Amino acid sequence: MKTPRFYATMKVMNRQLQGLTQMEVKRRIDAGKTNHFKAKTGSSNWEIFRRNVFNSFNMLNFAIFVALIAVQAWSNLFFFGIIVLNAFTGMMTELRARRMIDKLNLMNKDQIRVVRDGEVTCIDPQDIVLDDIMLLSAGEQVPSDAVVVDGMAELNEAMLTGESDLILKKDGKELLSGSYLVSGQVYAKVINVAEDNYANKLMLEAKTHKPIVSRILYNMDKIAKFTGKIVIPFGLALFFEAYMIKQLSLQESVVTSSTALLGMLPKGIALLTITSLLTAVIKLGMKHILVQEMYSVETLARVDVLCLDKTGTITQGKMTVKGLKLLSERFTKEDLERLLAAYMQHSKDNNSTAQAIRNAYERLEHHYQVGDVIPFSSDRKWGAMSIDGVGTLFLGAPEMLLKENPQAVEQAQARGSRVLILAWSQSAVDTETMSLPNDVEALTLLEIADPIREDAADTLEYLRSQDVTLKIISGDNPVTVSHIAHQAGFVDYQSYIDCSKVSDEELEALAEDTAIFGRVSPHQKKLLIQTLNANGHTTAMTGDGVNDILALREADCSIVMAEGDPATRQIANLVLMDSEFKDIPEILFEGRRVVNNIAHIAPIFLIKTVYSFLLGLICIASIVFGKAEYLLVFPFIQVQMTLAGQFIEGLPPFVLTFERNIRPVEKHFLRRSLQLSIPNALMLVISVLIFHLSQVYLGMSNTDMLTLSYYMMGSTGVLAVIRACIPLNKGRVALIIYSVFGFLISSYYLSDVIEITTLNAITLPIYLVAMAICTPLFFWISYKQGAFQKA
Repeated sequence: MKTPRFYATMKVMNRQLQGLTQMEVKRRIDAGKTNHFKAKTGSSNWEIFRRNVFNSFNMLNFAIFVALIAVQAWSNLFFFGIIVLNAFTGMMTELRARRMIDKLNLMNKDQIRVVRDGEVTCIDPQDIVLDDIMLLSAGEQVPSDAVVVDGMAELNEAMLTGESDLILKKDGKELLSGSYLVSGQVYAKVINVAEDNYANKLMLEAKTHKPIVSRILYNMDKIAKFTGKIVIPFGLALFFEAYMIKQLSLQESVVTSSTALLGMLPKGIALLTITSLLTAVIKLGMKHILVQEMYSVETLARVDVLCLDKTGTITQGKMTVKGLKLLSERFTKEDLERLLAAYMQHSKDNNSTAQAIRNAYERLEHHYQVGDVIPFSSDRKWGAMSIDGVGTLFLGAPEMLLKENPQAVEQAQARGSRVLILAWSQSAVDTETMSLPNDVEALTLLEIADPIREDAADTLEYLRSQDVTLKIISGDNPVTVSHIAHQAGFVDYQSYIDCSKVSDEELEALAEDTAIFGRVSPHQKKLLIQTLNANGHTTAMTGDGVNDILALREADCSIVMAEGDPATRQIANLVLMDSEFKDIPEILFEGRRVVNNIAHIAPIFLIKTVYSFLLGLICIASIVFGKAEYLLVFPFIQVQMTLAGQFIEGLPPFVLTFERNIRPVEKHFLRRSLQLSIPNALMLVISVLIFHLSQVYLGMSNTDMLTLSYYMMGSTGVLAVIRACIPLNKGRVALIIYSVFGFLISSYYLSDVIEITTLNAITLPIYLVAMAICTPLFFWISYKQGAFQKA
């Protein structure tokens, strides 16, 4: 049913604004100048599948898998299960990340009123065309960037300013898509549609696909890329040696050459990393920390710069009125409280400061009648209201209402409080010019505080002690933020700047050495994160508003409070469900546990990569001797590595990844792991060469040679497990027992399956002598490498 307001609007429209004609609308639709918008949010399902399945690493493993099937080497096929699981978890992780970004939407889909052919009609937001005239009223969201052509309204532009203060919009003023009308009514001409709209640009930037960042998997990928380049010529050379020169059977040639290649490709550590991160996600979830991006746990462990928003992190984000300080004797304190009650009951201001005043005084009874109202505006920094029989009350920033600040204002600001002045004038409210009269008199000072979180000081001190550089990025006055930071125990509270007074170039220059950034715009927040990242830092950021989205997406790790804006929760890596700042160290602990423990057990896995590469080289080099008896064929088959791996690369490393380890993360993870793995690999390679020479010159049988090689392969791996279990405790002793006896017992009872014999009168003494030499040598080298240094 059409209301009287609708017909009144029609009369105004017929008299002043006709809008587009249907022909003009059609021309714009044909030209594609509509508001239809759908962002491509990263990879398609096929692209994700292809990236995780059809990569060079998987293709090499699949080729080996097919070759083994072709020669019916069924017992050597178990390795492929790990490859499938790695690909599956990779796809699931990317799909989850994409779904998280797809949810981001800053615009609602309510129908909008437009003027066409002189009539007001309702259409869907996506059907708006360029130059349409929209009719917007209080409570509606601006669907497209537009310019006011008639009327006046107060808008909430929180996504631009980060504050929910109201902005007055008159003729010629621009309305940003995504903002809301709080009061008034305007006719506005659309100036941008679809991807050109401010809100959509914001979403496009926020939805930009960020690749998964894992330093562990990156390092493993470096090894995989290196081995991937040599694996084909290596494989062909090893097969040629075994099949053409040594004249082994086709099946034996395929199995031995494929085992060397598979040994060079790191598989188990990638799966263990994913498993460890998943357990961290579960543990954090039990502590009410929602992890939306699994690899962010690892990233946070490496963070060296944490950018904090003041509200909700250092402070509780719960503004409270500490009290009134009378500045005039015109009214008593009780009268002023009732006047504030009348003001807040009739005010539509909804920022955090207004909410604090409302909570303090709104319930008081009074007899005052309210007249004209000027809403608070972040441009003016004040609002006004006429009270019958009293005059006009003004509520706002002291520097805007008064010519000179009273001393009480400066004292309150020094305490880190926000300060508002309630002032009075006998002049009427000027709703047209919205200017201040000359007879404004200060009545009282309202001191509003945002309480410091009880745990803020301890949390800040802990983060600082862990070599994490802290920076505060806030939209508030930098002096106020500095005082609050001082109260919270922030060490560099005196290092601050007002970002509203610096250029982008100046901000980039100050980013590294400044600790507190006040009056920061969303663009500047993003620029700060970009600058810190460009300087080689790993950054994390906390935020809770739409104005934080771009910076949160730019940070290596984004953390938001559950009480924050839904849009920020949708794109954040981590959400603190209890909105507790003290939870951040707990995430840091979990990240460090995963990263440090993976680094701790990585040498166990890399031993196989190193010795497979070295033995492969030696096998190929042995071709130059020309005689079949001198040739060294790769001495292991895949089923042997699979069995030994259960007691070396299986349960012990898995259990060790659960242990608490919160020391700072080792920077050179791969280099350190390779250094620790090389002694084990060299011991095995030298042992195999000695056994091979014994076979050539001393008449040792091929079976005894392969048996000794297998036992040494397992034993050097067990030594690495023992090293990882030092210092000892009951649990670690149990792991050592499992590893040692599990390997020896399985080798004895499953010797036929793995194609060796049991140790006999010839091989047992040789094995014992080899271990008597290798064991003390291994622990001495490990000691010299610092492997036993206390964490």
